[in-house]
Amino acid sequence: MNLFFREKYLKKMRGFYQDTDIIKVITGVRRSGKSCLMKMAKEELLRSGVPSENILSIDLDSKAYWKIKTANQLEELIDSLKRNDRTNYLFIDEVQNVKGFEEVINAYRTSGNYSIFITGSNSYLLSGELATKLTGRYVSFDIFPLSFDEYLDMKAFLGKEVDSNLLIELNHYLQEGGFPKTLEYEDFADKRTYVQSVINEIFEKDIKRRVKIRNVETFNNIRNFVINNFGATMSIKSMQEALSRNGITIKHTTLARYIDTLVQSKILYPCDRFDLKSRRALSGEKKYYLSDLSFYFATNTDNRINYGPALENTVYVYAKSLDYSVRIGRIGKLECDFILRDKKLQYSYVQVAYTINESKATEDREYAPLEHIQDNYPKYVLTTDYLLQSKGGIKHLNLMQFIKDHSSF
Repeated sequence: MNLFFREKYLKKMRGFYQDTDIIKVITGVRRSGKSCLMKMAKEELLRSGVPSENILSIDLDSKAYWKIKTANQLEELIDSLKRNDRTNYLFIDEVQNVKGFEEVINAYRTSGNYSIFITGSNSYLLSGELATKLTGRYVSFDIFPLSFDEYLDMKAFLGKEVDSNLLIELNHYLQEGGFPKTLEYEDFADKRTYVQSVINEIFEKDIKRRVKIRNVETFNNIRNFVINNFGATMSIKSMQEALSRNGITIKHTTLARYIDTLVQSKILYPCDRFDLKSRRALSGEKKYYLSDLSFYFATNTDNRINYGPALENTVYVYAKSLDYSVRIGRIGKLECDFILRDKKLQYSYVQVAYTINESKATEDREYAPLEHIQDNYPKYVLTTDYLLQSKGGIKHLNLMQFIKDHSSF
């Protein structure tokens, strides 16, 4: 099977391929491509000259290994796969299926001749024993479903037609989402059915087994409420009040726990607010974005696109896929959609809108927050417009082309 190589993630991992002291942990929402990313890493190692017998692969969800449940069984399995004393590259999928896996993984790490890669249930993998026992001994790589640029690239890779009108492709992407497998289906109803199955799988495998949910209907109502309001500024208190108006009564602590569960399972990503005048984080209110927009359309019968939050979500996922830290900026009464910071601690500021060409007032509204930021870091207004003009050092760019070109902020 030919693999669509996700270069933006692979290049983050390559520097750690040979590191036997650091465990490589791949996280991300279910079906985002974690297992395929490990296959890509294995293929790169083979191409670099690593003998195939030194690549040890264990999928603990597979028929061959699903009965491996204890630490001793896992240890015996790894030892049985080992062929020589050279560096072995150990890849384990769904490692949380084994009780006490942390001790086993750490033992092989300290042996000095294993480069270890693991994936697993996101609500569990980086909590509890793994985090406490392996602090400073692992690096995590957060994988998203396809961002818009990858969506276009993978369509071309699969031999599917890519429309020259990028707005048409963007609309497809917003409704279909970026789960790689959805590109295998032609019918939109089939794509939606697949995403609904992913939601059910997340609940059964990542949530139900780890978190006590007394009232599943209430949990699902809360999940749908937050998904329906992605990109809106919310606090636990405001959510609680809104739910109450809809006849759903829930304790503050329970609601906070449910929201945290959705974050841990990687359905939601919280985006904190930051005050640019005081240079301090703002507690309480934040926005929640979706790891994939298909979650919204799979839980709603309405196919109409609310471009404001949908375009923000698209830019958020793209920025996170490039390893930017993302926050929302406040400047007095104005709000900057995104403050981005890269690994070199360089900043950039981004406003996102469907269009600013409809009126001078609309243009002024989108430029205003950026004009109030008193530093020389790059500032962008990203829209679907093709008639572009920049002013005051602020760049007005076409959102679709910017992402398609794999541009950096």
